[in-house]
Amino acid sequence: MLSNAAAAARGQKSGACTQLFRLSNLSDLERNLIAEVLGEGEVAGVVALPDGSQAEIQESVLAGIWRVRIGTDQAHEYVEVGAIPQIAQRAATDLAPTDLAIGTAPDGAMNVLPVLAETRERARAWRPGMRTHVINLTLLPMNDIDLAFLQQSVGNGPVQLIFRGYGACRVQATATRNVWSVQFFNSIDNIILDTLEIGGVPIVALAADEDFEDSAERLQEIMKAYVT
Repeated sequence: MLSNAAAAARGQKSGACTQLFRLSNLSDLERNLIAEVLGEGEVAGVVALPDGSQAEIQESVLAGIWRVRIGTDQAHEYVEVGAIPQIAQRAATDLAPTDLAIGTAPDGAMNVLPVLAETRERARAWRPGMRTHVINLTLLPMNDIDLAFLQQSVGNGPVQLIFRGYGACRVQATATRNVWSVQFFNSIDNIILDTLEIGGVPIVALAADEDFEDSAERLQEIMKAYVT
């Protein structure tokens, strides 16, 4: 399975369909070996599914190679090679409504209504292949009332990804299709950049073309180390 994953990574492109390798036919010993080889990288997330279950997503130490488990059943666990697991991309598209309802802003709000109007207009117009539109909330004159009403209006969608490194980044699908909340934190968990992205899965969450070739080479080296 690992050699197949390495071969898949070598030919993978960021915009191409992902490739899945199911683990249901493997023994516990083989599963443990795969877990040890792939390790846990800096990206993890959850996808809320319509039946109430969750899919857990964990990128390996090799960018673009992911482990995905749906629910708690080992029969629904697999390794996936691609920019982002399909289940995350499809949930954000298929499980969120297409329109953003804008209510009456609360007393004390400053600029939230224009931001919501821009978000709704851009979300309605966006189609695959179009450039992502970014609204940098950090640079806008918005107070706590604005931000709270903005969060209440866009809501939380079915996908949340957390990136851990020197700081952290949280990518959250909102309850409106094609609208994402992307927040960057410093080492003491203060928000240093707060944005809304209108488009497909934010690029910060995607493995790039060069990641796949590098991961394929590293996986081959790791496998050689295990058999020598």
